[in-house]
Amino acid sequence: MGLMTLRMNVYGTLVNRVPEIREKYHMVRDRQTASWQRPIAWFYLGTLNLGWLLGWKKFSGNTVRAAGPDMRTAKRLLAVDTESAASVRETPAALAERLSAFDVVSFDVFDTLLLRPFSSPEDLFYIVGQKLDYLDFRRIRMEAEQRARERCLKEKGHREVTLSDIYDWLEQEAGIPKEEGMRAEQEAEEALCFANPYMLEVFRLLRGKGKRIIALSDMYLPSAVIAKMLEKCGFSGIVGCFVSCEYGCSKSDGNLYGKAEQLLGTGRFIHVGDNRVSDGENARKAGWESVLYGNVNAEGAPFRAMEMSPVTGSIYRGLVNAHLHNGLKGRDRDYECGFVYGGIFALGYCQFIHNYVQEHGIEKILFLARDGDILSRVYRLLYPEEEAAGKIRYVLWSRLAAVKLTARYYKYDYFRRFLFHKVNQGFTLEQIFEAMELSDLLPGLTAESGAAGASLRGKDTLTDKNVHAVKDYLNRHWEEVLSHYESQLETGRRYYEKALDGAASAAVVDIGWAGSGAMALNVLVNRVWKLNCEITGILAGTNTRHNAEPDMSEAQLADGKLVSYLFSQSHNRDLWERHNASKGDNVAMEKLLSSPFPSFRGFRGPDWEAQALRPRSDEEAGQAERIQAGILDFCRLYLESGADSCIASISGRDAAAPACLWMEAERKRMAKEDIQCVLA
Repeated sequence: MGLMTLRMNVYGTLVNRVPEIREKYHMVRDRQTASWQRPIAWFYLGTLNLGWLLGWKKFSGNTVRAAGPDMRTAKRLLAVDTESAASVRETPAALAERLSAFDVVSFDVFDTLLLRPFSSPEDLFYIVGQKLDYLDFRRIRMEAEQRARERCLKEKGHREVTLSDIYDWLEQEAGIPKEEGMRAEQEAEEALCFANPYMLEVFRLLRGKGKRIIALSDMYLPSAVIAKMLEKCGFSGIVGCFVSCEYGCSKSDGNLYGKAEQLLGTGRFIHVGDNRVSDGENARKAGWESVLYGNVNAEGAPFRAMEMSPVTGSIYRGLVNAHLHNGLKGRDRDYECGFVYGGIFALGYCQFIHNYVQEHGIEKILFLARDGDILSRVYRLLYPEEEAAGKIRYVLWSRLAAVKLTARYYKYDYFRRFLFHKVNQGFTLEQIFEAMELSDLLPGLTAESGAAGASLRGKDTLTDKNVHAVKDYLNRHWEEVLSHYESQLETGRRYYEKALDGAASAAVVDIGWAGSGAMALNVLVNRVWKLNCEITGILAGTNTRHNAEPDMSEAQLADGKLVSYLFSQSHNRDLWERHNASKGDNVAMEKLLSSPFPSFRGFRGPDWEAQALRPRSDEEAGQAERIQAGILDFCRLYLESGADSCIASISGRDAAAPACLWMEAERKRMAKEDIQCVLA
């Protein structure tokens, strides 16, 4: 008992004390199951701890990095035009034309014809472990395969085991029923593998030319199972599926090529696959031609966020790599921004909203303009039944509209936003009064100030010396000020009465950061309009310690009037510490939720709603549309891949990891542009 306690204490100190050390140690340790390999993992663990003690807090590869974005990855994002452009290959038609010159065209299966929604193939075992209700199954399954191969080598002289061999060991050593385990793994493979769109087009063209096509795979699954998976994914008409476990030889040792040629007869053969040795060098040694197809996960790895939980992180990286690096199409930067960084954020945020609404029995969900545009579209994609039930509504709202309509209740905020936030910034009094929609009151200010000897005119700029005189004047005419917004208040009441449709509770969704949008609506709905609907504000993130008012919403967050997905002072506090609006982080996050709709100016004029819902046609609007296209494509791929059956929901911590890379890259980009402006 004493020895066990000592071992646990040592393990806790060296492995579990620092989350980043634990993650990177297990990335190495889990792949080294033989007893002679363990010292390598222990040495690596020692270097990680030494690095931490010496203060190597940022790292890529073998040095320890504290929580936050990988700076080398963020730098890499700036060094290339787009990821997908770097991976564009010859067109499927061009490759098919080259391949059609041969008598037999052979394809590797996994990572060539078929892709998995994982960045590492063994991460599929997490999902098998889910199905079997078995803890630590991924590691044990990897060990089982290693042990089975060692036994096969000893007894048969080769290492090509079957799935049955692996589960013989698992049943004997781990107690997992063999038939149940094999069935669970085969079902997971069949459900989650999907067609590589590039290779599917190549395959279709070759089939149209009547070419003989075969598949070669170093795999433990039976050929019948692999053939079924290929058929399901659109690769029908393959004349032979040669699997290493059924022939006792492999592409890795080079002998599977000869076995296939022996069975098919003579002719000119060419093989396409992703492994430089097994699919490239060994094919050529066997007298075949070969075409190397770059592994999508190897191509995408330098760009991906790593500080994510194992299952979500692997699925996220696998899906992004499969989409951007399959070689079929180059995408622009805006699309990739949406797909890589906005997709997982919008998806996870909408899952969070859904879970909260379901748990609390909330009747309506109001997505505030303009950030709510893409969020409402993602939510409808994920939960069409709620759309059909009329539960979801995209509503017009803005900070400007809120400040005007809540002026009577939030008087302090009215003056702060319209006056004190614009002091000494070059705004004239004409511009200030026009923004407040009080231009008709400006002559009165000029007259009263002149009588008092101050002589304020419309062309004067708002400064710290005259701002209090302006405020005092508006205070003296306060009821007149409020009368300018009465018609908008009534129009707003009718609009939100229709949007709420008698609901007793509603969630108001915004990106953040103080929650003022939701709280302003709460005041209007319940204190001013008397619609009697309990409002809860759901935010992506909150004000942070870098804000002038970091505690602005803490009372509302504490009692649940506001809830936050990514971070707040009470959860993911390190993200709360890092996020800095002054360095452009708010702007970077808001860019991920761009909308082509114009800013909402308020409930003013006969066509206020039509104007707010008419997409702009400028370049910024086009950029927003491309970002939204990327977000929606990621969400569709996530659903189509079956990943939603593997993950209950994406945590704010996981959604933040790619976003942090994006924000860091944006910080660097803005800093570079600032330097260029100074030099110019």
